[in-house]
Amino acid sequence: MEADYVIVGAGSAGCAMAYRLSEAGKSVLVVEHGGSDVGPFIQMPGALSYPMNMKRYDWGYQSEPEPHLNNRRLACPRGKVIGGSSSINGMCYVRGHACDFDHWRDQGADGWGYADVLPYFKRLENWHDGGHGGDPGWRGKDGPLHVSRGQMANPLTRAFIEAGGQAGYELTPDYNGEKQEGFGPFDMTVWQGRRWSAANAYLKTALKRENCDIVRGLVQRAVIEEGRAVGVEAIVGGQTQVIRAREEVILAASSINSPKLLMLSGVGPGAHLAEHGIDVVADRPGVGANLQDHLELYIQMAASQPVSLYKYWNLYGKAWVGLQWLLGKAGPGASNQFESCGFIRSDAGVEYPDIQFHFLPIAVRYDGQAAAEGHGFQAHVGPMRSESRGSVTLRSADPADDPVIRFNYMSEESDWVDFRKCIRLTRELFEQEAFAPYRKHEIQPGRDVQSDDELDGFIREHAESAYHPCGTCRMGRADDPGAVVDPEGKVIGVERLRVADSSLFPRITNGNLNAPSIMLGEKMADHILGKSPLPPENAEPWMHPEWETAQR
Repeated sequence: MEADYVIVGAGSAGCAMAYRLSEAGKSVLVVEHGGSDVGPFIQMPGALSYPMNMKRYDWGYQSEPEPHLNNRRLACPRGKVIGGSSSINGMCYVRGHACDFDHWRDQGADGWGYADVLPYFKRLENWHDGGHGGDPGWRGKDGPLHVSRGQMANPLTRAFIEAGGQAGYELTPDYNGEKQEGFGPFDMTVWQGRRWSAANAYLKTALKRENCDIVRGLVQRAVIEEGRAVGVEAIVGGQTQVIRAREEVILAASSINSPKLLMLSGVGPGAHLAEHGIDVVADRPGVGANLQDHLELYIQMAASQPVSLYKYWNLYGKAWVGLQWLLGKAGPGASNQFESCGFIRSDAGVEYPDIQFHFLPIAVRYDGQAAAEGHGFQAHVGPMRSESRGSVTLRSADPADDPVIRFNYMSEESDWVDFRKCIRLTRELFEQEAFAPYRKHEIQPGRDVQSDDELDGFIREHAESAYHPCGTCRMGRADDPGAVVDPEGKVIGVERLRVADSSLFPRITNGNLNAPSIMLGEKMADHILGKSPLPPENAEPWMHPEWETAQR
């Protein structure tokens, strides 16, 4: 049990690194606690609400009671299966805004500005526009990750984009191209009707090479001798053993498990480790700090016509959708049904979008509970850059114990102001002419919920995580006491140990985190191999010419 590189976690970044390192001739062992991704619940895009709620595929984490959300414990699903969270997520593909990465760079993540990361987004993508237009010059055409678009066959999906235009917002042919701001078609990691996870895109190809293998095991900690990582201690087949790394140990275990493993290995806030009787190898107060996420609300409308996906929401309907998918990878099951979206600014003076909409042509919760009212539609909406910060800490020194996850959601007054705007701006969209043929009444929050206090009560009771945790091992300069890794992913204070996953994000990006997580794995692979990074591309993103004085 030895390799040049031991990667902990077969998730979005881990799969990309396994592919690139093995492609370069290095021997790679990926250690993953979860099992196979075979089966329709994962591979069928339309079944996305199932794997996220299955113990077999999900670590099953929950937050501690959230004080600003009526002490609710919110679900924090993380993929426990090959492909990691890319095998259980909603398959939405969003790079993030150019300004997000420039902010990373300005915060000390040198070499991670938009010009630096754009070539890696292109390298990873195989983009199919599906006839909906787009920005081919900004997109990749021959990468391992297929990115496609839905058919937009449902009239509600098209009405959402039209309503955005009627409300005075920009339209964009490609929010992953030059212009993120506006309403347009949604990209998804789906190819030929199947979920195109990081496992399908990267790992399965890598595992066909003789120098790449996967081990089913639960990693307990990194083994650090005299200040350098030499391997990982893992339970494999019921036995504890050390898997040795000749070159480096790379943690790609998620923004929840990577900080946990660092702390169990003696890297983290010294006093916290001492509390649990763990010897301190490197006192890094930033480990487990800076936890961020996106919260969202579902604004739901009842439909006046039977046009929504609710017609499949019964035993026969689901059987029919399943059959179409099994026989021909076709029908509603071949799409994640997030086929139109929007990115807008909440106010004049906000430089780039800080609100995201996912539109869905059915009124349903993420756990698959449909609205009792039957036909409907909804927009998931939430602020992109909350100022609230939380933490991941150890419950005990026992690796079998779940970590303590405190998001501290809605702890800043600005979050409440932003969320109220989100609700009011969504209502305004649904009032547009495009929805007139389909609009019946508002299911949630309901027409009587109008004042700030009433909206706040709704937010406290109904805000849900969008499942985008990140930031808990943030990258920065080596002299930054809050940074955990340097801009090459090297853990500050320990040799031959890296972290490469969404825990490195200094600040959460605009939109869903799968695309930037894969990009990070791609770019880190070049750093690990000691290659010169791809040459920067100084593409100029579209910014609203009147952003200082106009909201739209």
